[in-house]
Amino acid sequence: MYRRAWTLLVVNAIVMGVWAAITAWYVGKPLIDPEGSFLGPSWLRLPILCVGALFLDLVPRAVWLSRGRVRRMPELVRERWEGHWSRERLLLVVLGIACFYVIYVCYRNLKSFLPLVSGRMYDRELHSLDKILFFGHNPGTVIHEVLGTTVVAHVLSSFYLLFIPMVAIMVTVWLVWSRNLSYGWWFVTAQGIAWTLGTVSYYALPTLGPGLEYPYLYDLAHTGTTDLMNSLVNARQGVLWGDGQAQTVAGFASLHTAISLLWALMVQFTVRNRIIRIVFWVNFGLTVVATLYFGWHYIADDIGGVMIALISFYVGGIASGQKFDRHGLASHPTTTTSHVPVDR
Repeated sequence: MYRRAWTLLVVNAIVMGVWAAITAWYVGKPLIDPEGSFLGPSWLRLPILCVGALFLDLVPRAVWLSRGRVRRMPELVRERWEGHWSRERLLLVVLGIACFYVIYVCYRNLKSFLPLVSGRMYDRELHSLDKILFFGHNPGTVIHEVLGTTVVAHVLSSFYLLFIPMVAIMVTVWLVWSRNLSYGWWFVTAQGIAWTLGTVSYYALPTLGPGLEYPYLYDLAHTGTTDLMNSLVNARQGVLWGDGQAQTVAGFASLHTAISLLWALMVQFTVRNRIIRIVFWVNFGLTVVATLYFGWHYIADDIGGVMIALISFYVGGIASGQKFDRHGLASHPTTTTSHVPVDR
């Protein structure tokens, strides 16, 4: 019986790899590791990530439960290994991390190649649409007038920048600690689909984003987001007119919106704790506000991000064996392993 979720995940990784390789050849640029030298080259980083996930599950738990008594730790580690780290769990963690890493690296490279592939930008059209939706006003300006441009800028910047480290953390959490293996497959498969669809959207409708195209509209307090945006501008100029290796400017659609909504949906459908659910929905709401507040995205970008999240969530759910109710507001797994029954 085919495991539909990991088959889809592997195919997704292969497609992204081929797309990135062909595009690299077309623009005459090498494929690069977007994370630089962190933890060494990719062939070393992947084993480190997998072993690190194993360590984080076994060791802190043993230390906590043993209350620091060293003699009890080996027994607790062995019990956890035998009870939690089945062959199915190991497959989920190793294959999930490897495929997600390939998809994400290809996403970063394809995003970097975008200005070398297409010089056409659609900022003017999406900016005009924004003004139509806000009755002649710029959405960012309206939000600035309502929320202010100092204290709120620092708060929203913190939430926006938190997204970057959370990408890898959330994948690891679901792969290692999902109470049902199918939830882990659901999460990582949906993540792969979302990053792929986001890349497709960049090439279908490339934009810079209002903050870069119309910077005079965003006179805000200096925050970490300000530094990030300046660094992205410099990197883009380096790729276009210098010897820069990578740039990460692309507006449509908003993957911050897509991924933060995907997190919220996964928590809503698979986590029982109400407080955690609320936290992730608040994070999604603040992320959407931040995209408009700082000028990262147009309204259409956020709408596109929402659509990407919904499609990825549903397709990933079907592939991993989830059964949705008639209204799509609840689901239940049809399996506790990675074997997805086809005939249920």
